[in-house]
Amino acid sequence: MKYILSSQPTKKFKTDGEKLTIQDAPMIGFDAMMRANSTLEDFCRSYFIFHGLDVNIPHSVFKFLPFLSFTESYIYQLDASNEDSLLLVPENNSSSTVLERKIQGSSQMSLSDMLDPLDNLLQCQGLMTDQLRNELKSGIQYWSLERKLCQALSRKDKISIEDVMEAIHLKSFDYRVLNLMMYRLTGQQVNDLHMEFLSVSEFLVEICDDLYDYEDDVVNNTFNILRMFAAIYGPLDAPKMLAKCIGEAEEKYESFSKKLDPSISRSYWRRCEEATKEGGKISGHAYGTWNIPPLIGDEESFRLDRLNRGDASAMAIR
Repeated sequence: MKYILSSQPTKKFKTDGEKLTIQDAPMIGFDAMMRANSTLEDFCRSYFIFHGLDVNIPHSVFKFLPFLSFTESYIYQLDASNEDSLLLVPENNSSSTVLERKIQGSSQMSLSDMLDPLDNLLQCQGLMTDQLRNELKSGIQYWSLERKLCQALSRKDKISIEDVMEAIHLKSFDYRVLNLMMYRLTGQQVNDLHMEFLSVSEFLVEICDDLYDYEDDVVNNTFNILRMFAAIYGPLDAPKMLAKCIGEAEEKYESFSKKLDPSISRSYWRRCEEATKEGGKISGHAYGTWNIPPLIGDEESFRLDRLNRGDASAMAIR
């Protein structure tokens, strides 16, 4: 059963005396809310520091939670739709050795249309700014690049390093959307230094996550920087090129961290250490050892093998 939650019109939510109809109101599913939960927790624990808020005080969280939760869940819903379009399954649901795309991919226009209700909601709530709208557009760009790159990999076509680097930088757009919302919700001016610092941190975290999720991303045919580097540079040079990329980002991170208020820098450092320990990820962000997993030489065979093992497990459970 799928539960649907919608944004209910409020006094602030009316424009020119009109109420949104059920068809116009943006809606989210329970699945998306569950998927968004860990991101929301991480955002509150990591980013509230930059807004002078204590995440351990419930009022500080619950005051903003409806806005943050709804927005992140809505974005997760669109992300899931985009990833579904990339999933590869056996032809005709058989045990074929050939995989084909599950469904036709969502077009850039359709995802953009699906984002419009969220845009309208944020505008009605007085939260929309040009900068925030540009970040939402970054999400459309990321999903478009993810489709382009992953479909190219499945066809064994060449991909460009420029597209890959643009995609990895766009990937954390949801965190930037939530952060920009927090500036509006707290009545503060956007702090450009904080945004630049967090952008570098987000880049490192995305790489960390991609290393941890590498095998799953291969199976699901979704964007993963290690997959992309392997396709561009080959199995021998890909780890070295990625390590170089990480090293350069860590240097930028250190440079920006020295410009922060010392108390914010210390608090964020502690938070990142906590996240590394709690997540159990051996990649470790900038605070541990970066371990690049063994590369998968034949993605299609690996995908089929994982799929067949999954089918066998399902039969055993029955």
